[in-house]
Amino acid sequence: MLRIVYSFIFYLLIPFVLLRLLWRGIKAPAYWRRWPERFGFIPTLPIQNPLWIHAVSMGEVQAAIPLIKALQTSFPNLAILVTTMTPTGSQRVQEQFGNKVWHVYLPYDLPGSIARFLIRTKPSLLILMETELWPNLLHACRNIPVVLANGRLSVNSAKGYLKIAKLTQQMLNNITVIAAQTKLDAYRFTLLGAELNKIKITGSIKFNNKLLAPKYNINRKVWIAASTHAGEEEIILEVFLKLKQEFQDLLLVLVPRHPERFNQVAKLCKQRGFVTTRRTQGNITPETEIYLGDTMGELARLYTMADVAFVGGSLVPIGCHNLLEPAAVGIPVVMGIHVFECAEICQQVLEAHAAKQVADVGQLYQAISLYLNDTQFAQKTGNNGRLFVQENQGALQRLLDIIFPLINSDELQKSN
Repeated sequence: MLRIVYSFIFYLLIPFVLLRLLWRGIKAPAYWRRWPERFGFIPTLPIQNPLWIHAVSMGEVQAAIPLIKALQTSFPNLAILVTTMTPTGSQRVQEQFGNKVWHVYLPYDLPGSIARFLIRTKPSLLILMETELWPNLLHACRNIPVVLANGRLSVNSAKGYLKIAKLTQQMLNNITVIAAQTKLDAYRFTLLGAELNKIKITGSIKFNNKLLAPKYNINRKVWIAASTHAGEEEIILEVFLKLKQEFQDLLLVLVPRHPERFNQVAKLCKQRGFVTTRRTQGNITPETEIYLGDTMGELARLYTMADVAFVGGSLVPIGCHNLLEPAAVGIPVVMGIHVFECAEICQQVLEAHAAKQVADVGQLYQAISLYLNDTQFAQKTGNNGRLFVQENQGALQRLLDIIFPLINSDELQKSN
């Protein structure tokens, strides 16, 4: 009954959903393309019974990359279908895999749209990355294995799902295995009604992203502020201006989280009087003060040119983004106090003495200044981070141990 009410409300909201899609398309025209896929009208795919992986956006796709590569290595003839909900996620799939996987957008969670999608794809196994709980999707997939991979559940998300506890429990009942990142995530899933025997603690497969050796050496101090959001760039530029008084040759690598904000942030940097070079428009020159990362999929490499990293979404209440990428590179990490989306990993990084947490402009300045001034301390902190990531690898293999028995290698084949 609750799912029917949910579906009815969703149908009523569709005009507003389409208006939002139209609005987002003004800043990112890719949202206007392939819109029939969002209602289940997908092109005919030359595959049968694929293994289906859903990764909502860029971050989830990045986490799924080592999983997909491992599956392709173990099952060379495996047909893999990847769905996302954002153009940036779609772009990353295409950049990383080309025609080695198939990609379409996940339809809106409407009974008709989901039914059309499943009729056209007929997946034999569904892997949901992180926390993608959709009532109609999970109901429609109740007869196929469903794995929630790299599962995480923040305090805020858990509170939200508890408000619809009965519907949440119905969704969790349709999941075959929940591969939780941490004990705390597992505990929160049980509070929502997940059966204990369905939950496995695997760790985060983000630990399994390839460790990059430093590649850039531009003979300047470099601070990277990555995955930033509105309200953070102003703080970062204020701190950068103050740091320039100590380190005249300091370079700021600034990477906004969302591509539709690239132009806005570039304009802000120039309004503040900084010589700004965009990644897409040229190379760093001696005059460059800010290097704006206005591309997708290059963040891990940009980290390798830095002496210290700030990870965004943490000075504003977004919940913080991936701390493991800069830690894996071996540079000190600085984060704000809003880390509710990855609280346990943030705490572990802090306990490993691989990061500092700051609450305001003053503390951010002090932390960055400390790491830039004390290279020995910065190197020790960075080494702590790299070691922490290395010691926690293994989540991918634990996840594969769950997935492999669910794969029917006779069914999950590319059609010839």
